[in-house]
Amino acid sequence: MSDETKFPPENNLPAGYVPPKVWTWEPGNGGAFAAINRPTAGAREDKELPVGKHPLQLYSLGTPNGVKVTIMLEELLAAGHSEAEYDAWLIRINEGAQFGSGFVSVNPNSKIPAMMDHKPKDGGAPIRLFESGSIMVYLADKFGAFLPTDARARAEAMNWLFWQMGSAPFLGGGFGHFYAYAPIKIQYAIDRYAMEVKRQLDVLDKQLKDNEYIAGSEYTLADMAIWPWYGRIAAGEAYGDAGTFLAVEEYENVQRWRKMIGERPGAKRGSMVNSVSGDPSTQLRERHDASDFETKTEDKIEGGS
Repeated sequence: MSDETKFPPENNLPAGYVPPKVWTWEPGNGGAFAAINRPTAGAREDKELPVGKHPLQLYSLGTPNGVKVTIMLEELLAAGHSEAEYDAWLIRINEGAQFGSGFVSVNPNSKIPAMMDHKPKDGGAPIRLFESGSIMVYLADKFGAFLPTDARARAEAMNWLFWQMGSAPFLGGGFGHFYAYAPIKIQYAIDRYAMEVKRQLDVLDKQLKDNEYIAGSEYTLADMAIWPWYGRIAAGEAYGDAGTFLAVEEYENVQRWRKMIGERPGAKRGSMVNSVSGDPSTQLRERHDASDFETKTEDKIEGGS
């Protein structure tokens, strides 16, 4: 059976579309992010990154992947790890700032978050860090916090951290893209990814039925990684009215957990850092000192105070 018999072109979207033998990129592909998406890597302009006063320099944006790291940094500080003080610089990915030469030198994949540690534990040369999970494990090991040392408990926390890394693309790049950002509504794509996101929420709901936190009785980096993605969708704060569409209220254990994490001061502060949307009083575009939360949120800057 030929492809045209199995998949009649008139049933394709758009009608009559047949995939070419070799795909070629055309400017404009990509829906809401067409202006910056290209099938190539590397720097597009020479632009060095700023460096602040702290050893830890974060280059990020307040997306779920960025928030994972800022929550962890704020939780470390709340736990008394003063050397976790950091500068957080805003990288506007919708404007292509992640393709500057300085950023690419830290993360050749041109994705946020990226970090430099200018004072690593061994006293040697600065260490570059990219991929949010890698950054979180590095910070946990550096400060000895939020990742258990017991072999079994550590393995469980790592299991769930990597569950998030593998699962969230189906939520964001899959469901979120086709539900909220794609230039056309494709029922097959939305149904496919909605089913998967609901399955993932069910995975979390069953895990949280008998566990206070994701990996057991202890608050770990796994909670910090999963909450910005799945806590946000469970709260109805992602992709427009997606929470209603996905009937998120039915996941009672996830709802209990996401509210509990959301009340933590570290999670609240971390969610504000590098934020560029929502209530101006919760937007701290850049963070260079703990006092910035009191004096430099967007409402105060806009108000001239």
